[in-house]
Formats: sequence, C-alpha cells, structure tokens
Amino acid sequence: MKQPESIARPEGKLAVLLPGLGAVSTTFVAGVCLARKALAEPFGSLTQMGTVRLGKRTDNRVPRISELVPLASLHDLEFGAWDLFPDDAYEAATHARVLDQFHLARVRDELSTISPMKAVFYPEYVKRLQGTHVKQEKTKADMVDALREDIKRFVTQRRCSRAVAVWCGSTETYIEPGAVHQSIQSFEEGLKSNDPTISNSMIYAWACLKEGVPYANGAPNLSLDFPAAIELARQTETPIAGKDFKTGQTLMKTLLAPGFKARMLGVTGWFSTNILGNRDGEVLDDPDNFRTKEVSKLGVLEQILQPSVYPQLYGNLYHKVRINYYPPRGDSKEGWDNIDIVGWLGYPMQIKVDFLCRDSILAAPIVLDLTLFLDLAKRAGFRGVQEWLSFYFKSPMVASGLYPEHDLFIQLMKLKNTLRWMVGEDLITHLGNEYYD
Repeated sequence: MKQPESIARPEGKLAVLLPGLGAVSTTFVAGVCLARKALAEPFGSLTQMGTVRLGKRTDNRVPRISELVPLASLHDLEFGAWDLFPDDAYEAATHARVLDQFHLARVRDELSTISPMKAVFYPEYVKRLQGTHVKQEKTKADMVDALREDIKRFVTQRRCSRAVAVWCGSTETYIEPGAVHQSIQSFEEGLKSNDPTISNSMIYAWACLKEGVPYANGAPNLSLDFPAAIELARQTETPIAGKDFKTGQTLMKTLLAPGFKARMLGVTGWFSTNILGNRDGEVLDDPDNFRTKEVSKLGVLEQILQPSVYPQLYGNLYHKVRINYYPPRGDSKEGWDNIDIVGWLGYPMQIKVDFLCRDSILAAPIVLDLTLFLDLAKRAGFRGVQEWLSFYFKSPMVASGLYPEHDLFIQLMKLKNTLRWMVGEDLITHLGNEYYD
C-alpha cells in the first residue's frame, strides 16, 4: 500500500449494506441505535473504545482511535439489508432472541423501518434453509445486475455519499477455487452460464465490487477469496477483507496458543466442541456446510504454533473440532476445549476452557469496526486485500504467496501500526529511544 497523502473526510451518510438480516445483523444495528442514544456502551469495539499510543511512553499521547483517524460517525450510518425472509429488523431481532425487550423496545421505531430487500438465494449452498423472500432471475449474471440496482437505489433514496457491505449471512457448502474463479473474464462467463461453483455470497461480493463498495466477508465462505475477485477489487479500487468473524472458540485459541508458544510449552492435543442453537447452528448441522467452517477453524493452530519449526513441541499435535446443533441453547453458544500441554522434562498437564459466550454479542462490534475501517480505507485510497484487518477473522485473506497471521497480538500490532502510518506517526517497533513497551 502507498501511504496516503491525505484521507478524505467522511462527509455525508454511509450506507451499511448487510447480506443477511439475522442474529448478527440485528444485534449490530440495534446496538448502534442504542449507542447513538447513549442507552448502552459499545463494548468490544476498537473504533469506539480503543486507543493508540503515539511516540514514546513518556510523551503520554494515547488518543482514541476515533480521534486519530477520520472515522464515520455512528449518527451517519444508514442500514440496509437483504434476507430470504421478509421480517423487518425488529421482527428478526425478536425472533433471534439475542437482545431482550428492555433494549429492543427502546429502538423499536428505528428497527421497524429496516425491511430487507429480496435475497439472492440458491438453496443448494445452504441446504437447511428455505427462503420465501428471494429474487427470481434467469442467470447469476442477472442476479448481480439486480443487486447492483438495489445498491444504487438504496444509496440514492437514503441520500448516502458512499457504501460499505458486510456479509452476515450463513455458512455455505465447501467450495474450492476452480477455473471459473481465476480471472474476471472466466468468472463473468460463469455468471452467465450459472456455473455451480459460484455461490450466493460470491454473487453479492461481485455486485459490490462492481459498484466499488468495500466488502467484508464474515463467514468462512469462499465469497471473494479467489483471484478474479481480488483482481476486480484492485481494478475498481475497492478495499476487501475476510473471512469468518473471529468470535468465540477461535478467539480463545488465538489468545492461548501464542502464550504456549511464547513459553515453549508443548501441545499434544486440542479438542474443541461447540453447542449452538441459532440459525448458524442449524446450517452447520449439515456436513457440507460444516466442512467450510471446519477448514476455517483448523488452520489457526497450525500457523501460530509452527510445527515444522518446533517439531518437538508441536509436531504431533492432534487437533479436532466439532459443532453440535442444540436448539435450546439459542445464540448463547458454549465452546468447550480440552488442551493437553507438555512442560519441563516432558511432564503432561491439561487445561480445560468452557466459554459460555454469546455469538452475536461478540460479532456485532466486529461488524461495526469493519464497516468503519473499510470506509476509512476507501477514503484513504486503499484497494484490494486489507491484511491489517486480519485481527477480526478466523481465516484472514492475504496477498498471493503469503501465509495468514493468526496470532491475535501480532494482528493488533499490525492494525495499530497501520493507523499510525496512515497519519504519518512513527511506528512502534520496540527498538531504540524508549520505544520498548
């Protein structure tokens, strides 16, 4: 990336377009509406609560991120969505049962005005759902055109100056990149011929890229993590990021694994199971959809622990991941881990983690941060994969030939150093002249 000479100010309203108006989207939107009214705090959001140290520690310069870089105001966000069910955001939030009526009642008027546009939905990619509020077009190319019209109409009607999109829909069946994904021309030919390896999320991503709308992929779907989409993003000067929000169990892995490695403690086994009862849990109950999530979750430890570099410590690691659909649990997911570690002289020890988390509560601030940071990136003239946003993802997208960084603390350092660099501040390198933390 080239350092921006200047960053355009966030003038006017920002359209926030959400494919999927389910638990994550409605929790995000309701939370922003509550925060705008000072009725709740946006805990978990770096853009709203995080700080960045500048210069030496003795300088005492620690501004909020929102004071360091020109982010859009929460009051300037205009929410739009697509969904395969016609429920407005209030009805969808009530059905999701993440937030209680104490909060929903206070923003009911705002939520009730957000009615989803008809979704692009081919059921073969999400077998456990049957949509009733869907577009009817002849080809996938026609679907892209219909979405582009939706985007332009929403931006015009809501008098927005620009837009950002964040995929908050379901996990799709596992798809590997093929010939159709290799170039813009081959992908557009595939759209016209209804190529079966072009999924719902790819159609949304392609439409957004064609319109120059920054796009983040919150699911493990292939979506835009393939050469044609990356090429189009660079051609249209569009920032992109993904994939798969780092929320519950994987968040814990990226916190714990770097600690084990830092202390040179061995790990022989890591068994993870999840109990989840929301729409995501129902979708992941299908083996083809679970395969997509499994690939996303399994790659984390391999990169952090580097078994090829430390074969004695991690060369025989057995890593198993399970997801179990359990309707009574709802959105309050339980992530349980058994970790077998090895210490001095090879003596075994165990760690057990039982994370009783709320999936959408953890995901909502990620959606907010990605919205504001991608809008910032667009105004700064960035394009293509935004690796500095890896902090938010289980399977971060990276430039061709590079491996993704999964260590949460390295990811945070990269994010904050990118913000420093954007505005011409010195990077924190921990070398020389009191730069040690």
